[in-house]
Amino acid sequence: MKEALLIVDMSNDFVALDGGLTVGQPAIDIVPYVTELAEGFLSEGKTVVISMDAHQENDPHFDLWPVHNVVGTEGQKPFGELGIWFDKNKEHENLIYSEKENYNAFFKTGLAELLRARKVEKVHVVGVTTDICDFMTVAGADAEGFKTVVHKCGVATFTDLGDTMLEHMTRCFHTEIV
Repeated sequence: MKEALLIVDMSNDFVALDGGLTVGQPAIDIVPYVTELAEGFLSEGKTVVISMDAHQENDPHFDLWPVHNVVGTEGQKPFGELGIWFDKNKEHENLIYSEKENYNAFFKTGLAELLRARKVEKVHVVGVTTDICDFMTVAGADAEGFKTVVHKCGVATFTDLGDTMLEHMTRCFHTEIV
């Protein structure tokens, strides 16, 4: 079964302590795991997707949330060690950068089609936030027919709902938690 890694919203705005909508230290703590996992997937010839929130300056989304991940800003770039890894590998044929305007990485992005073209059947999800974008992305993957795996050491959130949502993903989508 072909697998892909989906890295959700690991941007400066979501991870850095001074980011626009930061998860903060819990997100910083998962960066080494996410980066190592990405390197492993790529070195094994598997697909790695950087799924990144992408908003315009006047996005109505900012009526709900603080300004974050404005297209082309430093805040939208991948954070720290992961950003360095991304810059080193961004031309690799198995690395996809996919911008999204919605919590769900599959909503109106063409990502499902790209993964199906590569014969991917299972997606591994890491990134932030466990209870919002990760959850919605797992729901989107499930709706598109992909099996899902979430790496508990590779997700973080700014609420106390992380474990609850992991359990919910297992119940709703038969997501494997590793």
